[in-house]
Amino acid sequence: MVITGSTKGIGLGMAHEFLKRGHRVMISGSNQETLNQALQKLTAQFGKEKVQGQTCDVRSYEQVQAIWDASIKAFGKVDIWINNAGVGASRIPFWEISFDRIEQVVHTNALGMMYGSKIALQGMIKQGSGQIYNMEGEGSTGGVREGLILYGSTKATLTYLTKGLIKEAANTPVQVCYLSPGMVITDLLMGDTKPEDMERVKRIFNILADTVETVTPWLVEQVLANNKHGIRIAWLTKRKAMWRFASARFNKRDLFA
Repeated sequence: MVITGSTKGIGLGMAHEFLKRGHRVMISGSNQETLNQALQKLTAQFGKEKVQGQTCDVRSYEQVQAIWDASIKAFGKVDIWINNAGVGASRIPFWEISFDRIEQVVHTNALGMMYGSKIALQGMIKQGSGQIYNMEGEGSTGGVREGLILYGSTKATLTYLTKGLIKEAANTPVQVCYLSPGMVITDLLMGDTKPEDMERVKRIFNILADTVETVTPWLVEQVLANNKHGIRIAWLTKRKAMWRFASARFNKRDLFA
């Protein structure tokens, strides 16, 4: 299987969980040093025959294609492709964001996901099977949060494209699905939180968020158990969120201890 953006955070956590269950994984990231560190950690635990790694900037169609080609060469086929690579943006008004940052976020989160989906669909149709999962985030369900509309716009794009792919791929041997991890404590989530906002942010996160180690085992189990096209695998459902708010007074959590 292939997980883009898997040298840290949720991507690395999922790679670890798939490997624990005996699967072979291709990890990738745009930074060679970070990739080397992740590979060293995973190969020490699971062996070189189980995990492969390659640098990939998903903004480059050629580099995404190279990940597919390297995975076919290493594993023979790709059963699961997870479009996880993404970057955030500063929590500031949209008009204050630099052009370079807008371009980076849109190209990584939207175009990168499109490239991965296209390449994986083409390859999986040819091999006769496969599953593609697109990773949702803030903005996927249509909500708008001030200071996050650039990132949210790319995730709304992801949801729309996935919805379309589910229709277009209905008569193919490929299953296209949504993957929603909810709020997970990662560098991407915490990224640009201002110091003066940190205590307020922590209060919300301690109610709704979870750690990578909590969420990724569940996500991986659900992916491996799935045999349906077009489903949404979601960790933080509306019902769960409502229960957490209702019970927050009695169920104290501290994810930052």
